[in-house]
Amino acid sequence: MHLDDTIVALASAAGSGARAVVRLSGPDSLRVAQTIFTPTSPIDAAVRRLHPGSIALPILASPLPADLLVWPAPRTYTGQPMAELHLVSSPPLVELAIAALLDGGARAANPGEFTMRAFLAGKRDLTRAEAVQAVVAAEGRAELTSALAHLAGGVTRPLDELRSDLLNLLADVEAGLDFTDEDIEFVPREQVLLRVTKGMAHLKTLGRQLEQRSTGERAFRAVLIGAPNAGKSSLFNALGGGVAALVSPLPGTTRDYLMRRIEIDGTVVELIDTAGRQEAGDDIQRQAQALGAEQAHRADLALLCVEFAGSPTEAERLLLARTDPPTLGIATKCDLAPSPPGWLPTSAATGMGLSELKAAIVDHARRRRSAGLAPSLSRCRHHVAAAMEALRRAHSASLFDDPPEVLALELRTALDEIGATTGAVHTDDLLDRIFSRFCIGK
Repeated sequence: MHLDDTIVALASAAGSGARAVVRLSGPDSLRVAQTIFTPTSPIDAAVRRLHPGSIALPILASPLPADLLVWPAPRTYTGQPMAELHLVSSPPLVELAIAALLDGGARAANPGEFTMRAFLAGKRDLTRAEAVQAVVAAEGRAELTSALAHLAGGVTRPLDELRSDLLNLLADVEAGLDFTDEDIEFVPREQVLLRVTKGMAHLKTLGRQLEQRSTGERAFRAVLIGAPNAGKSSLFNALGGGVAALVSPLPGTTRDYLMRRIEIDGTVVELIDTAGRQEAGDDIQRQAQALGAEQAHRADLALLCVEFAGSPTEAERLLLARTDPPTLGIATKCDLAPSPPGWLPTSAATGMGLSELKAAIVDHARRRRSAGLAPSLSRCRHHVAAAMEALRRAHSASLFDDPPEVLALELRTALDEIGATTGAVHTDDLLDRIFSRFCIGK
């Protein structure tokens, strides 16, 4: 990628909408934008502001209203001059606008090229650059929260402090190498041990944080929902391995929600039983319905239960098509009759379908863990573990009075691994692999 090229891409979601954002970055951003944009007042390239105006496209008989946002360097996302055209989000018009900008001298941006330029300009370290993609790819609130914490510097800040301290320690150790014959001690061994131990503690804490973030900050929540007497409580007891919910043929036995933590194939799941969905006849039922709706809203997976005997209602079919949270259709009491087509048959009485249901829950839980941050977290954990090993060797070298050259070598190794985590040390192949995962326009 040539960093002096002016690049262009659609930065907003594709498809119809009120507004599309076409982004340019590079030394000729404003000039290229003005090949199709005419402002209502003169543009000062040194001033950051929005300019109303219009764009002229080849097949349009009249200009199209649009806005141009101008950002002078270096106070921009990429560190370069940037411009954004905001126009109506009509896919054919957006394609025409981008084609005209390409004809005007821009180049189509590669995946992740805007964020790569931000990284190379020092606007983002590597972990924060990766977090940009994780924010875009987040499929739920938990993933988004974790990605935003990464973007805010949750990994970078502690590493910056540690790297600074280890650089100072390495400088002291290497300064002493020139005076080994004169018995001059630039830093006492006790101080070396203390500072290396402090660094190991920092890395240990960071390693735990990365592990927590990679497995999710809370247990996976699977919530049983459905009409009264649909077999939710029986299924809850069968999955939980004991009697926790009252079971009765009378509808509405469950008034409050019940929660039990279970472990399935090493995955911790919070299983929640809620009151059956129905019209509330009194205050207690209204509260039960509100609590059930709240739990369903906070779920990572909804288990929609229907009895074998009845066909799903239109409302249940709409719930099954929902994606936030994803919903799995469960047919209960199927030891008595076949299940409706397309629903997972189960029986709390005989255990039929329970292993398949557990496997489906675990599959959804593992998919939630493989979030957009997973590649970044895996890379960070590798470098943090390698830095920890180097500091352990440095601690041993100092403790057993090994030659100072050995201590300096291990400190340099630890610093290289920490630098690789944030991108202070990187290769072109690594950057290509990371930014190729990005969507175009980011």
